[in-house]
Amino acid sequence: MKNNNYLKPLKNWTKPDNWRKITSIDVHTAGEPLRIISGGYPELKGKTILEKRRFAKENFDELRKLLMWEPRGHADMYGAIITPPVNKKADFGVLFIHNEGYSSMCGHGIIALTKVAIETGMISMKSPETTIRIDTPSGLVSSFARIENNKVKSVYFHNVPSFVYVMNEIVDVKGIGKVKYHISFGGAFYAFVDADELGISMASENVDQLIDYGMKIKREVMKTKEIRHPLEDDLGFLYGTIFYGKAHDKINDSRNVCIFAEGEVDRCPTGTGVSARMALHYKQGIIDLDQTMLIESIIGTVFSGKVYKTLSFENYEAVIPEVEGQAFITGKNEFVFDPDDNIKEGFILR
Repeated sequence: MKNNNYLKPLKNWTKPDNWRKITSIDVHTAGEPLRIISGGYPELKGKTILEKRRFAKENFDELRKLLMWEPRGHADMYGAIITPPVNKKADFGVLFIHNEGYSSMCGHGIIALTKVAIETGMISMKSPETTIRIDTPSGLVSSFARIENNKVKSVYFHNVPSFVYVMNEIVDVKGIGKVKYHISFGGAFYAFVDADELGISMASENVDQLIDYGMKIKREVMKTKEIRHPLEDDLGFLYGTIFYGKAHDKINDSRNVCIFAEGEVDRCPTGTGVSARMALHYKQGIIDLDQTMLIESIIGTVFSGKVYKTLSFENYEAVIPEVEGQAFITGKNEFVFDPDDNIKEGFILR
């Protein structure tokens, strides 16, 4: 067995014809994973992205579980399904998937998709900046890749209209007590809680308590506060709880820890969460137009955010946030599914 010939059978193995195969390119944005489906996923019917989202939920939800859940994924995995555009201005559309279901927008996903679309040649690279327009369930999002040495150095995006839904509400949470929160929309609705005021640490070693408190607050707010999007019923749900407070690194302005879906912990500062924070802080008078905030994540990675412009949106004083970060390709995968596998539907231990 010289020259590694003993590995040749592994390299030459191919799946049986009756096994399903799905391929992906995996990426991380500031530490948060994104599994971009590159082949093998069925066509999604629908004239809008929300219709395609409903079609996926009703017909192919087992594929979401297979790709996001163990043993191929994990409780905090995140994914993207690229679709044809539905808007004449868009380059392509996207659905975002996770452990619980299908999100309405994803900022770290937009950054990662922009990186991959350009560096794989799906979208032509133009220096010094390449613009991509993406149809999301929340609306059309424009992203901008900064190009250096024929690579995507960083990506910023202009999000959908973002606005404050309620401010200074109080909810009584069993095991925690009275919690003050705000709800803001940045492509998804979040309940914002001041971690310092609540007395909870946002350090990575405190992740279990953050999940526990985050989910308890989310569920109690959902019970006591009706949430409606002004245009789309499918967007009217609370996606997660975001704890915010003092930065751990003094060069940054603040820290964000987002607990979303069914107890997922965002490793990045959360693109839609930073967008919603920009709307909230602008409303509070904490930031001005075009004033940049550096917001760190639970692992210390950073997004920058600011209010790009203001506008009126369905009786809300809204903003268009601008969020910037970096993404990196981590792998290219080929997943196969043995029909005789007795746990082929996947599972989650946490």
